[in-house]
Amino acid sequence: MDAPAGRGIDDLLAIMARLRDREHGCPWDIEQTFATIAPYTIEEAYEVADAIDRNDPADLRDELGDLLLQVVFHARMAEEAGQFAFADVVAAICDKLVRRHPHVFGGPGFDSVEAQSRAWDALKAAERADKGDADDSALAGVARGLPEWQRALKLQAKAARVGFDWPGVAPVFAKLQEELAELRAEFEQGADPARLTDEVGDVLFVCVNLARHAKVDVSQALRHANAKFERRFRCMEALAAAAGRDLAGQPLDAQEALWDAVKARERDPSAGA
Repeated sequence: MDAPAGRGIDDLLAIMARLRDREHGCPWDIEQTFATIAPYTIEEAYEVADAIDRNDPADLRDELGDLLLQVVFHARMAEEAGQFAFADVVAAICDKLVRRHPHVFGGPGFDSVEAQSRAWDALKAAERADKGDADDSALAGVARGLPEWQRALKLQAKAARVGFDWPGVAPVFAKLQEELAELRAEFEQGADPARLTDEVGDVLFVCVNLARHAKVDVSQALRHANAKFERRFRCMEALAAAAGRDLAGQPLDAQEALWDAVKARERDPSAGA
């Protein structure tokens, strides 16, 4: 599909430069820094994922534009500081893609995905070494700025590549039961917050591992769970309002009855007709 006439990356770069112009630009854009923009960058990436989840191509197009703006915004601030420009960002990722895919761009091929993954890790390790990073651990290269669930997933996957992994899902379930029992014991003993934080962390870490073994995307699973909870809760509010009641004023057993009614409607839409 051809891009719409009259609009291209050069236009976006020019718009961003105008927004950041100290004399004629936007006051909000001018005062931003890498640190203040970073949360928006993360938010836009999640909105891209949400549009994909909803299978909404038009919204995906718009959200990808918002995410591209974040790249342009950071690049513009870097250019103003004399660090790098957008063209350098493009050149860097082009070089990296060619370098990390020798099997595509003239190098030897791989016998399996596993062999390709090992070569990928070796290339990334060499890149870190070139930058003076002496960390040679199998866990090296897992960014600390990731959401912690994602960092847990990457740490587990890296450990698995050197054989430190459960052979199947059964021992993961057993470990989850063990960690839940330890957490329950801490609750019953009135554990201090530090102990509870430790035990809850262990449970969550194993849950991420369980998702990895099940080949389930943790972020997608949580998004679906959040969407399901929100949908059901809003339906509870609607049912209460239809009966002339305020959900907040209902006792817990009445709220749970509404929750069960919503679930029954989902299983059989005609049940609430």
